[in-house]
Amino acid sequence: MITGRAFPSRAVSAGRVISSYQSVSALFFVIAAPDGKPPCTSPGAALDRRKLMAVVSKKIPAPDKVKVKTALLSVFDKTGIVELARALSEQGVRLLSTGGTHKAIAAAGLAVTDVSEVTEFPEIMDGRVKTLHPKVHGGLLAIRDDAEHQAAMKAHRIEGIDLAVINLYPFEDVRKAGGDYPTTVENIDIGGPAMIRASAKNHAYVTTLTDPADYAELLAQLSADAGQTTYDFRKRMAAKAFARTAAYDAMISNWFAEALDIATPRHRVIGGVLREEMRYGENPHQKAAFYLTGENRPGVSTATLIQGKQLSYNNINDTDAAYELVAEFLPENGPACAIIKHANPCGVATGPRLVEAYKRALACDSTSAFGGIIALNSLLDAETAEEIVKLFTEVIIAPDVTEEAKAIIARKPNLRLLSVGALPDPRAAGLTAKTVSGGLLVQNRDNALVEDMELKVVTKRAPTAQELEDMKFAFRVAKHVKSNAVVYAKDGQTAGIGAGQMSRVDSARIAAIKAEEAAKAMGLAEPLTRGSAVASEAFLPFADGLLSAIAAGATAVIQPGGSMRDQEVIDAANEHNVAMVFTGVRHFRH
Repeated sequence: MITGRAFPSRAVSAGRVISSYQSVSALFFVIAAPDGKPPCTSPGAALDRRKLMAVVSKKIPAPDKVKVKTALLSVFDKTGIVELARALSEQGVRLLSTGGTHKAIAAAGLAVTDVSEVTEFPEIMDGRVKTLHPKVHGGLLAIRDDAEHQAAMKAHRIEGIDLAVINLYPFEDVRKAGGDYPTTVENIDIGGPAMIRASAKNHAYVTTLTDPADYAELLAQLSADAGQTTYDFRKRMAAKAFARTAAYDAMISNWFAEALDIATPRHRVIGGVLREEMRYGENPHQKAAFYLTGENRPGVSTATLIQGKQLSYNNINDTDAAYELVAEFLPENGPACAIIKHANPCGVATGPRLVEAYKRALACDSTSAFGGIIALNSLLDAETAEEIVKLFTEVIIAPDVTEEAKAIIARKPNLRLLSVGALPDPRAAGLTAKTVSGGLLVQNRDNALVEDMELKVVTKRAPTAQELEDMKFAFRVAKHVKSNAVVYAKDGQTAGIGAGQMSRVDSARIAAIKAEEAAKAMGLAEPLTRGSAVASEAFLPFADGLLSAIAAGATAVIQPGGSMRDQEVIDAANEHNVAMVFTGVRHFRH
């Protein structure tokens, strides 16, 4: 998880990071205000250091082993809960529980005490209030070796709770399902996070479990050590518990920001659940992991790995780029294929059949496509699979795969095959984030589509119908190419792609060279750039980039416009009878 406080731009530039730390599945940072004070100005918010020292000065050592005598079980996800309760009962552990969890355990014939019997207060307000009581939280928070705490427990008849097994209302699932506002709010858990935080804070004495996957390790410890847990285990589970509640609150916070249409909330929190640890990161000396944010967007994070090795860090990054690109081509308009290397397209094409779309995309730059990622916008069939396995490929990602295609891909056991079930909606809103030293850049996803733009013809000659289609195709691809980006396209196929150059004219030249090389490989008399449309993802600052494209054979140009020298570029286009349109929308990509 990454969390920060937003400031006006002047404060951010003058601010500094005052604290940061990592936990089991989280990263936190806090930015200080320019004067060096913590970023909080509410009355009474300043930390009283004397009080802090009074709290920590007791220095009561945590015991290594703690006997589990009483357990509180309160879960929404009841996976394995009855089996856990039975095993605890066999160890002589007294079971406390609530609501549906109590019913499930009791129905299994196990002795279990309802929390209301402990609190001597009934569950009220449709279950909103049931565990928010001193007899519950006192039992979780009491320092067992503190005489004052022991006296308070005795005076108020509070029983110590040694194990808390808690998981939360399914806020994530309700949000993903598009629940209405009242339903979503009702699924914000209050008592669960409170108990998790209380027990995790007191991990010196209390074990906190928030994940059914940890039940087996708990039972193994209890069986091996006379019903006791170790301090190391309790500490690890506490770290996991705090990460869980932090991620839960992050999702609620972000949902409120979306519901209220707040683009820049004062606190922006991004949380994730560990999907898997990578063998390494972008490079072998870097550690890495893949986290899921809970965003309900089809793609590599939601895909099923049908076959192949674990995806690497670079595989995931490239596959995401490939699938987002190919999703710009709606299946109802025909099959499309994108081939990606290092998050940049080598070739993109459409075709009457998927196999033809693949062949045309491959022809754009068959050399660079070696070891690439192939993304398809429609069902992967056997005919296309037969063509794909002829070339070394890292990953194939598609909405679905036929059984025949699966059998063909299986000939290449290391080839990773992903089935997603759907394409991401290129118009859907969302956020992207990029870390910088001491901060986080967050922005809306670039969901602008050329189909929705008001294209303005700025030259004497208007584009033909075919040129206009090629323009749109090229601009659609240019959106997904690292800046500076220049893309030539003709008849639903990229002819040359120039990516990531510091000079736009160099991108135009590189794209033309790629087109010439592809023409030679295909045995063509001239490159596909002859009679093509060319797209620039940002404005052409000088006429030189345009002239380079014209020299390569382009007859139509699409670009955002907006340069101080727009007229110079327009004049050059008119001089060469080239059609040019402005989109008014830029697609920088870094």
